[in-house]
Amino acid sequence: MDAPYKAVEFIIENSAKYAEAKSKRIYISEFRKSKKALLMKEAMLNKVDAANAQEREAYSNQEYIDLLDGLAAAIEEEERLSWMLEAAKLKIEIWKTESFNNRRQDRASE
Repeated sequence: MDAPYKAVEFIIENSAKYAEAKSKRIYISEFRKSKKALLMKEAMLNKVDAANAQEREAYSNQEYIDLLDGLAAAIEEEERLSWMLEAAKLKIEIWKTESFNNRRQDRASE
């Protein structure tokens, strides 16, 4: 009987963590565009004139690669929390179904 309540508590306790993980993922994803522009500007200042060459320099820059690693970690955390929250919701649904079936069985045996 405690399972659904624990599942609800889990959702409440972890919803803020999930929101933070999603926020971080979106921020990094959006910042990626700014970082690319900054790195292309830096390449331009280093006398790389062609836009495609600047882009190549930006994408191969270690700072950009590190940013992508951070994005991957943020997505992983968001997905982990998302599936944990989904599992908690499923536990509640299972409990509801079992409770309904138990009530139905009790009525049938009366």
